[in-house]
Amino acid sequence: MIPVAEDIGSEALLRMFTTFPKTKTYFSHLDISPNSDHLRCHGKKIVQALAEGARNISTLATTLAPLSRFHAYLLRIHPTNFKLLNHCILVTLACHMGDNFTPVAHAAIDKFLSAFSAVLAEKFR
Repeated sequence: MIPVAEDIGSEALLRMFTTFPKTKTYFSHLDISPNSDHLRCHGKKIVQALAEGARNISTLATTLAPLSRFHAYLLRIHPTNFKLLNHCILVTLACHMGDNFTPVAHAAIDKFLSAFSAVLAEKFR
């Protein structure tokens, strides 16, 4: 259980929708207004998926295979969007972590998010 999953995830999503408005098109069927149930629920799912990936880092491709297929074949999410979300997650974490968001932490989180996104994007063609 990640107590701040909804907060971090929904804030990162809202930041992405605000900064990169075209990303909203994938969520037109949901209420993505600030603090909406849909936004908080999806934000929590994202953070939980990241945590699951971190727990299974040595088998990341296998762990994320169902998510990769879902995002590529069913949702048709273009891989560029994962990079945009990664950036927004980093900014959100920096805001929440303050001085604990050191250059080393930044580099490590960025590397993990890049690996995570690469696996999600590998089925997209």
